[in-house]
Amino acid sequence: MKADRVFGFTEIEHTADWALKVWAPDLALLFAQAAEGMYWLMEVGLNPGPRIERVVEVEGADAESRLVNFLSELLYLSESERVGFDRFEVTIQADHLRAVAYGAPIAVRKKEIKAVTYHNLAILRSDDRYMVTIVFDV
Repeated sequence: MKADRVFGFTEIEHTADWALKVWAPDLALLFAQAAEGMYWLMEVGLNPGPRIERVVEVEGADAESRLVNFLSELLYLSESERVGFDRFEVTIQADHLRAVAYGAPIAVRKKEIKAVTYHNLAILRSDDRYMVTIVFDV
């Protein structure tokens, strides 16, 4: 994806793991883009059949903790229920995040992510956007 877009994500070089740079004009969209990017990194393909939705709620003392908890919960659902998601409606209030995730059963997953890490994790704000680089343990 192009970095000049208002929101998006792109894979960046990392020595041993995978890293994803994400940007958006607000935190809710940043979290949604991070989730979409995580599934993109894993090369997840969803079944074309009936769609599903799940409500995901997490807490965290700061935005970075909420991001790791949110992505970790999505990874857990992918492993335990074999479902993936491609659209997210995220709301954040204080230390609480609530997301409605829309998706389907996973048809194919070409790559595995073991965990979302805190390695150099910092959500930064510039004049017009939030940015974060997330490192995934593979």
